[in-house]
Amino acid sequence: MQKTRGVKATKGIRRAQFLAGMASAGLAAAVLPSGPARAARRGLRHHGVVYTVGQGETPGTAFSAPRMREDIRIIRDELYADTVDVTGDGVERLTATAAEAAERGLRVWLQPTLGDVPERDILEHLAETGRFAERLRRQGAAVDLSVGCEFWLFVPGIVPGATALERIRNLLDGRVDPVAMQRRLDRFTAKAAAVGRSVFHGRLSYAAAQDDRVDWRLFDIVGIDYYAYFPHKADHVRELSRYLRWGKPLAVTEFGTCAYVGAPEAGGMGWDVVDHDKKPEEIKGDLVRSERTQAAYLTQLLDVFSSMDLYAAMAFEFVTPDAPHRPDDPRHDLDMASYAITRTVKDRPDDPHSDWHWEPKQAFHALADRYRAGRREGGRE
Repeated sequence: MQKTRGVKATKGIRRAQFLAGMASAGLAAAVLPSGPARAARRGLRHHGVVYTVGQGETPGTAFSAPRMREDIRIIRDELYADTVDVTGDGVERLTATAAEAAERGLRVWLQPTLGDVPERDILEHLAETGRFAERLRRQGAAVDLSVGCEFWLFVPGIVPGATALERIRNLLDGRVDPVAMQRRLDRFTAKAAAVGRSVFHGRLSYAAAQDDRVDWRLFDIVGIDYYAYFPHKADHVRELSRYLRWGKPLAVTEFGTCAYVGAPEAGGMGWDVVDHDKKPEEIKGDLVRSERTQAAYLTQLLDVFSSMDLYAAMAFEFVTPDAPHRPDDPRHDLDMASYAITRTVKDRPDDPHSDWHWEPKQAFHALADRYRAGRREGGRE
């Protein structure tokens, strides 16, 4: 997915009006099959981070292969992750990043997310990426393939709107027929699963928003983008346990929050604090930056995941180059609206061509401590 900053962060968006419409149509209750949940046992099998590839929004943030290679090294050697979720669009960028991760011994969760183009182009993009994933798998790499994420958001024709942002507005404004939307979503999800199966013979998954209705019989791993806020651990366990009823491994394909006070309570809408009509863009209101808030939320969720026998959990995300940190200018500190565990710092803040580097946030160090401990417990260090 390289999406615009606002669209990328909408993964996990709360869609109260849409879900209410589903409930009134009698669809929400059909999300999961009946039957007993699996008994929970301790252990998070794989722990990782989402690494987004894409063209970048400015010349200075365009994809760089040397930068990517160094980032992947750091993800393994300093973040102590064992898995990297390689996601975005552009087959060459996706495959180069996946190959680098596999070469360094990381488990690859490969997820192409081309959007806002015709269905046939999205499916061909998936097929090309899946063929490469199969080659990596046959060469001995640990690879899981996700056929995409939140299709209602990125695939034209499921929800009215020419772009992802227009589709979000239509959902939030209630301008969607939930029955027709679900029918179109089911049709495309089945198509994508069939394409994935035709080219890839390992484990297949899909990254759904929390309350999406998905026929998980199509996949080997249940994948959920999880941005819920609850004050107590038991509430998270109860929420996530719904997805164990399928009797399949559960992967939290995204989890995270932004670095300001109150961000966890905003869930998947934490990004929506930027006034994009201003030039330059600026933070709305009087937010208080708090990297501690972000770090605490991530570690709280890791405690939950580690108590539930989850297959994997990937923190969203490693870096967001197009949301730079301005330490001396809180009004324009766009990093506060980013879910990244690193902060982007530009050499020349007002120059779109400027080079940049990232610095670790408290969340990076908090995850590294947990991931390193998990690596030791798993006998890998």
